[in-house]
Amino acid sequence: MSRFRGVGRARGPIPSPNIWHWPHIYEVENRAQDVDGAIFDALADVADWRDRDVLDVGCGAGFHLPVFARAARSVVGVEPHPPLVAAARERVAGQDSVTVLEGSAESIPLADASVDVVHARTAYFFGPGCGPGVLEAMRVLRPGGVLAIVDLDATVAPYGQWMRADLPHYDPARVEAFFGAQGFAMRRVRTRWEFEDREALRAVLGIEFTARTAARAFVETPGLGLEVGYRIHTRSSPAGLII
Repeated sequence: MSRFRGVGRARGPIPSPNIWHWPHIYEVENRAQDVDGAIFDALADVADWRDRDVLDVGCGAGFHLPVFARAARSVVGVEPHPPLVAAARERVAGQDSVTVLEGSAESIPLADASVDVVHARTAYFFGPGCGPGVLEAMRVLRPGGVLAIVDLDATVAPYGQWMRADLPHYDPARVEAFFGAQGFAMRRVRTRWEFEDREALRAVLGIEFTARTAARAFVETPGLGLEVGYRIHTRSSPAGLII
């Protein structure tokens, strides 16, 4: 769940510029994100996890694991950064249905066809290069299972404008075309982020953007909330031969 971490890229995990270095600020960000639950509402439609086995790839400090655990049969979080693995395990301590493993998207430490839903949030940003991670996710999915990749929609202002200011070569259309060519469906979701105070907003912007863009974003956000767009890319594992 770390922005631009690229956990599915062929060269392996890329250190996240946010949660790996500022996990406490990223926790503030997680609490502020999508306060209305729009993403989970959409996920329930396209990748229903009730009474199913769930894998959260790039689970970070495990913020979303308890959400899945409320209705899932079992939940596994996989994370490449050892300090975050430890934080995720501490978060879910005592929840027997949740396990946290150290591993990468290209080498998931699970057996073939062992889960029903694979969830990867803000981890596969760049499209091309994510192929090994996508293939590995499909390996661990049971027939009829769903891979759900949630990423930021850089076409939605204001967050998308700030994102593109820092990444001028990032092409949202190219990323969408990549996932479309790989057989993914896509749903756009608008969310609302809401912070407790202006200092929390400033801190989060500071770990998400360059100093110049963060300063601009802070000035352009007069209150405590902002709209942020996401895309949910979903691909199902074949359920079997059709005769």
